[in-house]
Amino acid sequence: MNKSRVMGRTFAANFITASRILFSLLLFPFAVFSPAFWVFYLLGGFTDMIDGTVARKTNSVSSFGSKLDTAADFVFFLSVLWKLFPLLKLPLWQVVWIGVIAAVKILCVVFGFAHKKQFVVNHSVWNKITGTLLFILPLTLRYLAAVYSVPLLCVTASVCAVQECYWICTNRKRKE
Repeated sequence: MNKSRVMGRTFAANFITASRILFSLLLFPFAVFSPAFWVFYLLGGFTDMIDGTVARKTNSVSSFGSKLDTAADFVFFLSVLWKLFPLLKLPLWQVVWIGVIAAVKILCVVFGFAHKKQFVVNHSVWNKITGTLLFILPLTLRYLAAVYSVPLLCVTASVCAVQECYWICTNRKRKE
């Protein structure tokens, strides 16, 4: 197989992933829940759903692609959080819980980098469940107040964070 064909396959999956960063940034100029906001939000979510499949189907899974996916997820999450958080009107205990989860995840990343001298990425089932619930949350806000759905999200994110830290601290890898 020629080199340009292989490069094209790798480029396709990584391009889809990188486009999520662009869609995340394009959320900022638009009002939350406006048609344009939904277009870029859904496009960002769609790229998250298909980039891994495209990488696997084109045999172009890579460490770089995995790290790019994590970075794109992080940018998408922060962009959506920045836009939505002021509207959620969460009780203090939920805000604190979210802060603790974020602190644990950040500490795990720092610990993993300090001990392994590389960025540690875990794409576990719990990460996927948490990501799915995070993606669904804005879609449900018209019908269900965040104060009711955020605790479920916090439980799954807590399990995810603890599992990730356990794997990083014990040098275990998830079962494929």
